[in-house]
Amino acid sequence: MTEQQQEEKRYDPNDTTLKFVTRQDDITGDDDPATRRAEMSCGHAVTPQSLTGWCRSLLDQGQHKFLCPALKNGTLQKCNAEWPYVEVRRLALLTQEEQSHFEETMAVLAAAEYCEHKTCPGCGTFVERADITNLCVLCTICTAEKGRTYQFCWQCIREWKGPGPRSDRCDNPNCTNPDIEKLAKCRDIILPAANNLKCPSMRACPTCGNLVEHDTTGCKNIICNRCSVEFCFVCLKVTKECLKTSSHFIACSDGVAPRQTSIPSWHRN
Repeated sequence: MTEQQQEEKRYDPNDTTLKFVTRQDDITGDDDPATRRAEMSCGHAVTPQSLTGWCRSLLDQGQHKFLCPALKNGTLQKCNAEWPYVEVRRLALLTQEEQSHFEETMAVLAAAEYCEHKTCPGCGTFVERADITNLCVLCTICTAEKGRTYQFCWQCIREWKGPGPRSDRCDNPNCTNPDIEKLAKCRDIILPAANNLKCPSMRACPTCGNLVEHDTTGCKNIICNRCSVEFCFVCLKVTKECLKTSSHFIACSDGVAPRQTSIPSWHRN
């Protein structure tokens, strides 16, 4: 779909299945009276364009769940209601091309969430890691084809060198975790809604290890786009623990957690 075609998306005024509203778009803030807006199940208003753009941006960020970005009335907290895909498809007026892109991307992202797999450097096939604490991974296809045990490093994606199992690195030069590098080198940010607290702009989710960034709007707590657990971006406790001695908008009792030097493992039940 071209940009011009995207601009032509309009709700049918005779569609009685939609609830039309006259207030501003809760995603973009647009209040053009000539633009027809509809209400989502969470109560916030959208246009086909704003809804399509927001949900596409979530997919581009690796998130397959569609969460409302609007602020709750009278607060700085995001709504974060999860919109079912069938609702998004209908109110975004997705074209057949857009539906195919959305559904294919959602399927890939959902699979990645529940299954850790990477491409073997030897044969190019996907290999699943059974032990998330061991970087030394066996490829059965390469082992059969080469007539010898073939293992590769989950971290640097090269054939394994040195003794194993190991959880830190293999003996290949420059075998480092790029996510740890990002955590070490990311910039600092200020959270205006939380008494101007200063902290790193990127964190590894304390539940699953997924790297997330704070957009500096709203409170200090965010929801991980992989495991959907809410945690405090400042002290790195899950929100329910942080709120026992703090609130969404004030400094944490334990202060600002230092930059992380390891990635938490996701121990799924």
